[in-house]
Amino acid sequence: MSVAAKLAVTIAQIESEPLQQEALQTTQSELVPTTMGADIGIMHFVAQSDWVGQSLFFILVLMSVVTWYLVIFKGLSQLRLKKSANRFLDVFWSARSLQEIEAQLHAQKAADPFSALAQQAFAAKNQQGNGTQTDSLGQETLVMRMMRKTIALETAKLENGLTVLASIASTAPFVGLFGTVWGVYHALVNIGLGGDVALSNIAGPVGEALIMTGLGLAVAIPAVIAYNAFIRTNRVYLARLDAFAHDLYTCLTVSSTQARAITESLQLDSQLKMA
Repeated sequence: MSVAAKLAVTIAQIESEPLQQEALQTTQSELVPTTMGADIGIMHFVAQSDWVGQSLFFILVLMSVVTWYLVIFKGLSQLRLKKSANRFLDVFWSARSLQEIEAQLHAQKAADPFSALAQQAFAAKNQQGNGTQTDSLGQETLVMRMMRKTIALETAKLENGLTVLASIASTAPFVGLFGTVWGVYHALVNIGLGGDVALSNIAGPVGEALIMTGLGLAVAIPAVIAYNAFIRTNRVYLARLDAFAHDLYTCLTVSSTQARAITESLQLDSQLKMA
């Protein structure tokens, strides 16, 4: 081959190399985003973390599951108790006598704190004169003690699970913060080992830190809102129960003549106020 032919082949190879490099870069730029988009996600960053980061992630997930279980369970339970209490109060105030109410309470099981309070109060009233050790106590004292005990038990039932919600609401942000600090620590370690602030060195740890921060807030915020809502609902419900307890105590301990006199007195007072 002549020198001119060799020179022509060399020039052709030099001219074709940039075209090949450009085609290769184009192919890589088309493949890399697809691969990164398929790999990058929450579980991708969690999988890159160590056992400490993964443990914190699963603890926050467990807290979230417990929170939503309590929210759904207690929400449905409170709705059921409210409906049952309203039905019982309608029956109670529409009854013609205490004997009719007592017969209805014996016929069905207590399904809410109001009916349970009435059952225990009637039971305490009927214990007087049965030859038991409660005979030494007055009827009013016995009924009051039984009603107080029932209210305390029903209050404890209503507050069941609220301590768990309060604990999750107060600790979840700090668990997420610890995961954030751990992820930043890993990022600094990678920078120190790599010697440069390359995105590939800090993307994983920083992503892990951001995920822990967001997950901690996502767990704590619903727990705080649910705790405050349940506390307010219980306060209103127990206020109604306490008012009903006073009315029931009056009905059970005041004789019919006294009750009639009290009713007439209240009616007279209302008429004087209107005049």
